[in-house]
Amino acid sequence: MIIPCFDLSRQYDSIKEEVQKSVNDVFESGRFILGKNVEEFEREFSSYIGVKHGIGVGNGTDALHFALVASGVVLNDEVIVPSYTATPSVLAISHAGAKPVFVDIEPDSYCMDTSLVEKAITKKTKAIMPVHLYGHPVDMKAVMEIAEKHSLKVIEDASQAHGTEYRGKKVGCFGDAACFSFYPTKNLGCFGDGGMVVTNNEKTENSIRLMRNMGQDGKVYHSLSIGFNSRLDEIQAAILKVKLARLDQMNNSRRENAKIYNDILGDSVVTPEEKEYAKHIYHLYVIRTKNRDNVRDFLSKNSVMTGIHYSIPVHLQKAYMKIGPGKGKLPVTEKYVDEIISLPMFPEITGDEIEKVSELVKKVVKS
Repeated sequence: MIIPCFDLSRQYDSIKEEVQKSVNDVFESGRFILGKNVEEFEREFSSYIGVKHGIGVGNGTDALHFALVASGVVLNDEVIVPSYTATPSVLAISHAGAKPVFVDIEPDSYCMDTSLVEKAITKKTKAIMPVHLYGHPVDMKAVMEIAEKHSLKVIEDASQAHGTEYRGKKVGCFGDAACFSFYPTKNLGCFGDGGMVVTNNEKTENSIRLMRNMGQDGKVYHSLSIGFNSRLDEIQAAILKVKLARLDQMNNSRRENAKIYNDILGDSVVTPEEKEYAKHIYHLYVIRTKNRDNVRDFLSKNSVMTGIHYSIPVHLQKAYMKIGPGKGKLPVTEKYVDEIISLPMFPEITGDEIEKVSELVKKVVKS
């Protein structure tokens, strides 16, 4: 029997009736774009994060792009960002016309090394984009102090951090804006694409509402600005409302699963760290081992699916090599991409499955 890296069908089985009813209600309403479900989900999710405003958009990349533009990032500005992240984090900076300035990560949390941020600031720096990677938060106190000192904007990339906490507060409430993806595999995922920007700034909110809907202020064909067509739709919002009510429960299951992994694997590989200020929600459960490829091959032969998040850091991607710092400049990032492996992690995975995966990892590591 195959143990998948993630299994959305198990989750669907547990919420099928409620999801089908919510979707059917949308069908019967005849309203599919920017209706009551989007409005209600925007309120519910922004309240969950602890901010005033939420604006649903087409995907997480657009959320980051719009948040940067609404925060005043323009052509040739610089935005400080880790290279150890999914490429869309950086694509959003490029879409805004700005230049990404890459910094290395901490060796334990895999998040942006805040001690390197201030050294990366130049006269062109406009914003900092901390990425709460794998479900662990960046040290936001340090980020906000640097931003305040240098009058910089902060756009949190919380695409993997739905419910992650920093010093008892949900990530997404610290910066000028924060962005979430609702891609199906996220801790809070829809059945397609979706994203959201959350903010306490009314001007930012109004700007993004215009951007997502072709620059229209609510009147069809009345564009006040040059916008985009990027809206969270009613069906996805209805599904997300159902799943939001279960998010904390699902995150707690992930934390329990991580504890089982940690207890079994602790002396065999490098397991994820949870800093004292953090509540990790384990969007991914990522270990490190020097014989990563052997481990992955052995697990595959034993019907255990794994992932690598991410195999090539952004600064070494072909699209960014000409503007990045070059090979050898981000040593922690470049070392870790050869050692990381994502083990199966989702709320519905069983304890027996985790034990099987863990024992297989221990067996191949010791061989």
